[in-house]
Amino acid sequence: MKKNPNPIDTFVGSRVRMRRLMVGMSQEKLADGLGITFQQVQKYEKGTNRIGASRLQAIADILGVHPSFFFQQDEKPETRETAADVHESHEISSFVASKEGIALNRAFLKIADPVLRKKIIALVAAMANSGEAEAAAPSAARHAEPLHS
Repeated sequence: MKKNPNPIDTFVGSRVRMRRLMVGMSQEKLADGLGITFQQVQKYEKGTNRIGASRLQAIADILGVHPSFFFQQDEKPETRETAADVHESHEISSFVASKEGIALNRAFLKIADPVLRKKIIALVAAMANSGEAEAAAPSAARHAEPLHS
């Protein structure tokens, strides 16, 4: 029987991946700095293998952060999280740690105008809601208007 990774190990691993991608480092380069294989780095990032304290300190040194970075979550009021909250938090962490998430965040942060930022958020939210509406619509209605002439 396959054992699921501990949620803390998964979270710490996702933070390692996010930081590694933020600094533009490959798994191979991180592995070389640690004296391990890139497959071991993959296992750390997925949370399938736990990261020991000394190894976490070495990872923090290589990635230029304090070890506490790997445990930080967004500041929230003290409430009990439901399974749905945990799932959503994991989805968000996974996206933010992805190449696309990092690229989107970097580009978004370069937009200085707060009004424009709010408009972009509204546009993306409208597009997401439109996609949900299309998914619920009957197949014939979705294909009524061709996208390209």
